[in-house]
Amino acid sequence: MTNIHHTVLYTGVTSDLRKRVLQHKTGTYPEAFTDRYLCHKLIWFQAYASIEEAILMEKRVKRWRRAWKEELVKGLNPEWRDMSDGWYHERDLEPA
Repeated sequence: MTNIHHTVLYTGVTSDLRKRVLQHKTGTYPEAFTDRYLCHKLIWFQAYASIEEAILMEKRVKRWRRAWKEELVKGLNPEWRDMSDGWYHERDLEPA
């Protein structure tokens, strides 16, 4: 996830992507990194067969240089559009 200016990148793992993205967008956890840095835009995601595999990739990506992360995003989403656009009704996006 990123902010509107793409200056901050957040990497996380979840078993329910739609629910977790909505939590980020509505500020469910006001002390969370994504809320502090306004990372409300989903720019990349990948599904894994197991949570262990997902956590391993999350840890790997968190150690990467920013340029590598940018290349990963550009491979799936060259325009850096919000991939969650259209997932939610406007009333769902009201802050927590």
